[in-house]
Amino acid sequence: MQHLKEPTATKDKSKSKVTMAQAFKTIIWPRRKLVFIGLILIVVRSLAGLVLPWQSKVLLDEVVPSKDPSMLYSLIGIVIAAITVQAGTSFLLTRILSVQAQYLISELRAQVQKKVLSLPLSFFDNTKSGALVSRIMSDVEGVRNLIGTGLIQLVGGTFTAIVSLVILIKLNPWMTLFVFIPISIFGYIALRAFKYIRPIFRKRGKINAEVKGRLTETLAGVRVIKAFNAEEQENLVFEDGVDRLFQNVKKSLTATALMTSSSTFLIGVATTGIMGIGGYYMMLGEMTTGDFLFFTLVLGFMIAPIVQMSNIGSQLTEALAGLDRTEELMNMTAEEDNDARTIELNTLKGDIAFNNVSFSYEEGKQVLHNIDFKAPAGSVTALVGSSGSGKSTIAGLSATFLTPKSGQVTIDNQDLSQVKLSSYRQHLGVVLQDEFLFEGTVKQNIMFPRPNATEAELQNAVKAAYVNEFTDRFDDGLDTLIGERGVKLSGGQRQRLAIARAILANPKVIILDEATSSLDTESEALIQKSLSELIKDRTTIVIAHRLSTIRKADQILVIEAGHIVERGTHDELIALGGRYFDLYTYQAKI
Repeated sequence: MQHLKEPTATKDKSKSKVTMAQAFKTIIWPRRKLVFIGLILIVVRSLAGLVLPWQSKVLLDEVVPSKDPSMLYSLIGIVIAAITVQAGTSFLLTRILSVQAQYLISELRAQVQKKVLSLPLSFFDNTKSGALVSRIMSDVEGVRNLIGTGLIQLVGGTFTAIVSLVILIKLNPWMTLFVFIPISIFGYIALRAFKYIRPIFRKRGKINAEVKGRLTETLAGVRVIKAFNAEEQENLVFEDGVDRLFQNVKKSLTATALMTSSSTFLIGVATTGIMGIGGYYMMLGEMTTGDFLFFTLVLGFMIAPIVQMSNIGSQLTEALAGLDRTEELMNMTAEEDNDARTIELNTLKGDIAFNNVSFSYEEGKQVLHNIDFKAPAGSVTALVGSSGSGKSTIAGLSATFLTPKSGQVTIDNQDLSQVKLSSYRQHLGVVLQDEFLFEGTVKQNIMFPRPNATEAELQNAVKAAYVNEFTDRFDDGLDTLIGERGVKLSGGQRQRLAIARAILANPKVIILDEATSSLDTESEALIQKSLSELIKDRTTIVIAHRLSTIRKADQILVIEAGHIVERGTHDELIALGGRYFDLYTYQAKI
């Protein structure tokens, strides 16, 4: 399904507003056949509903005075048939349109989630995951009122009100005119209220996302919260969020209450006037009891949809506000939506080169300065240096998570900024410093990059990373559930599982960011054996604080304050007696 506009970057996305015309064009019109069927059903239901007041007039003015049982039986049959038609059309309306609306919601959620995953990592660095969950799951829910019974009821209600108005004018134009005045005033109030409510609904979505985002963080960091006895602090933060949500809801409820109370008052005035005028006409003999009852019941058929429209109008306003926020996401530029990325890598050798590369996360604050080195295919390049020196930034540039501000990163002499990301990343394996495991089994996590891998390939990865060393002790082996983010495993076990996942991916380029940082001495020894198998014939970039793990690297780059201050093999750098020598001898003493 297409979204409301093509996904192009806009300068001021926060002011994007989805109009009813846009929603009609992109959501309603493609489903016009279903909507047309819904309109027919609601017209039939509305006409069937008018049978009861009409037959009530016949009952009082014709059947009762005639005292004819056959006429009474016929009247009852007609009313039962009309009620059956009403019930049947109501069922079909819900079955056809409500189900289609829910399908549309699921389709939109999938579309928004797909868009979110296509966005660059910088977007996720600045956005809470819980807020994104809210935008994917909640913001699109209101769309059910566009394709579901809400819009149809609005159209159907309008039809019913118009038909009822025509009947009322024919019955008594003066009584109808008296009723029409307060209803017109109510319509004006409702329109003003809708204009006031839409920004409130829009802001509510934002607050909702913020509250859910913080709640998601709280639940994920519950161990830290309990460790620092910070439950009360988190409770206050959450209470503040839900209070802001309450204040927002209170505003919309005030506007809704104004519409409801004004409708009650104005309809009450109209009803009182009808009683007086109708009573006057009946005393003059110009209106029968049946006519008055018929007028009153048809009046109800005209007023009910109008009152209902105020509720439906609020729903449609909420739907458009949700679509506003959804459209903000859909308008963002995806990683691959870059006209410069035209190079498709069908095969990959693995020669990586940094040519005078500089990078900054914030304007004017460079993290890397003129980085220049080559990592030939099949070689191991180790990055060492103090924390914050720029090692992880170099790894991020190598993995295409970041793009240089100046200079060039190349793969097989092709500029990575011009390479289609998917064609490069299919050859990439990454073991991050903060390894992420999904809730599920050990096996499911290892097979994540290649769900269709054979059992032999799985077992090879398991043995190469020595995962079997601990899973053999589990009752369920590889089918053991590891909990959210692998909470049931130790740090070393999680690290080995992440390395097994990288081995199974069988990449040409490997990025190991602190791959042995969480390991004890015994686990580290096992991993060093598996890494020698993993890096064979693969271009490897290793970040390590434990310098003992990189002695066999083809080249070691010492990074300090975003500069390469030393480079060479382990022996060459030791002989140099510089920064690497200091780091290595210091660690050796510990």
